Amino acid sequence: MPHEAFIRLRYDSEEIARAVYEAVEPDNRSLPKGLVIRGRVEGKAVVFEISCEKDLGSLWSTLDDLLACIQTAERALRAAGAQ
Repeated sequence: MPHEAFIRLRYDSEEIARAVYEAVEPDNRSLPKGLVIRGRVEGKAVVFEISCEKDLGSLWSTLDDLLACIQTAERALRAAGAQ
């Protein structure tokens, strides 16, 4: 049975949500076997569903990497004056 996680992040606007999503989405295209990340924008929110068939540590590492990428995108948007 795979380990699963769900992340929903809300932003001030749909434009910011889309910018964050588009900044991290390319990293989620080529993933190792047994790891699936599905993302989408829902209005002002970015949603990620993560499924990992490996151990729980692999899921935690994936979540840590994804959140670090999101944080970097948010910082870049703030520096550009978008947030």
